[in-house]
Amino acid sequence: MSSLVSEFDFSLPPELIAQEPFYPRDHCRLMVVDRERKTWEHRLFYEVLEYLEPPDVLVINDTRVLPARFWVYKEETGGKVEILFLRHRGEDWECLLRPSRKIKVGQILRLQKDSHFSWMVKGQNNGMWLVNPLFSPREEESLFQSFGEAPTPPYVKNRNIRLEDYQTVYARIPGSVAAPTAGLHFTPHLLKKLKEKGVKVVSLTLHVGLGTFQPVKEERIEDHNMHSEYFVFTESAAQTILEAKEKGGKVVAVGTTVVRVLESIWQRSGTLKGMEGETNLFIYPGFHFQVIDWLITNFHLPRSTLFMLVCALAGTDFMKEAYEEAIKNNYRFFSFGDAMLIK
Repeated sequence: MSSLVSEFDFSLPPELIAQEPFYPRDHCRLMVVDRERKTWEHRLFYEVLEYLEPPDVLVINDTRVLPARFWVYKEETGGKVEILFLRHRGEDWECLLRPSRKIKVGQILRLQKDSHFSWMVKGQNNGMWLVNPLFSPREEESLFQSFGEAPTPPYVKNRNIRLEDYQTVYARIPGSVAAPTAGLHFTPHLLKKLKEKGVKVVSLTLHVGLGTFQPVKEERIEDHNMHSEYFVFTESAAQTILEAKEKGGKVVAVGTTVVRVLESIWQRSGTLKGMEGETNLFIYPGFHFQVIDWLITNFHLPRSTLFMLVCALAGTDFMKEAYEEAIKNNYRFFSFGDAMLIK
C-alpha cells in the first residue's frame, strides 16, 4: 500500500528551530520513547548512560564536515554567487549555485577579483551543477581550510556558526556537507563513561550529501529517489556488532546515517560484513529492520525522509504523538536541537 507525503506532515512553531549549538553538548534534553509501551519520559542527554549496558554496542558515524560553502564572483559581471560543493565527479565538483537562474555554461566563477582560484561551469547533472577547478588539485585542501564556511542547513539563519560547532567530537574522515547531527550531543567524557561501563563503541563512515537538504516533492513517497551517499564499513566493526547481537546486546545507532549503512549492507548480503560503496536506501513505514535495535536521533523536519525513517521504526501515529509532546514541552528541533532515544 502506498503512502502519501502528507501523512508525515505536522505543524512546527518556527521559534523551536534551534539556531545555535547547545553547551555543554551532553546537557541538552533527551526524550526517551518506548515503542512497545507507547510511553515517553523527559531526561537530559548524558542520562543515556543509564539505558545502555554490556553487551550493547553503540554505532557512530565518524565523517567530518567539509567547510564547503563559498562566496564566488562571476568573472564577466562581478555578480555574487553562493556555491556549496557537494562531491567530486571525476575531476569536476558537483555543487549547488545560488542564485542559479543566470548561470551559463562556460562561465568562470572566481573566488576573488585577482585570485587564481576559479572554476568553469560545465553544465548540469540531475539538477546539480558541475564545475571544473582551474587550479591544481593539490591546492584544494588549503583553499577549503582558508576560505570555506560551515555548510549549515538553510533553516539555520545564523551564518556565524564555527565549523567545529558543526562537527561531532569524533569526526575524523573529511567528506560531508552536513553533520550527522545525532552525534553532536556526545562529549569525550560521556563516551569515556560508556566505554568504562563496558558498552562497545564502533564507527563507520557515511559522507552526508545533498539528500539531507532535499524535500520530498512527489505525492507518493515511493516515487521519491534518494541521492546516493558514499560509505565505508570495516570487517572488524561488523564482527563487533555480530558478536554483540549473539550475546543478546542491543545495536544502538547514533543517527539515521548509521541506520542506512547497516541496513543497506544487510539487504545486500544477508548479514553484516565489511563493505565500501554507495547507498541510496530509502527507509519508510513498511521497512523491516534487521540490524539496529535502538536509535538516537534528533527531531526532524515535517515531510522529510528522516521523519519517515523514524516513523518506520516506531510507527507514524506514535511518532506524531511524541512530536506533539516535544512541541508542547518546547524541545529544540533540527540540526542543533535536542535528542530522542527510540527504544
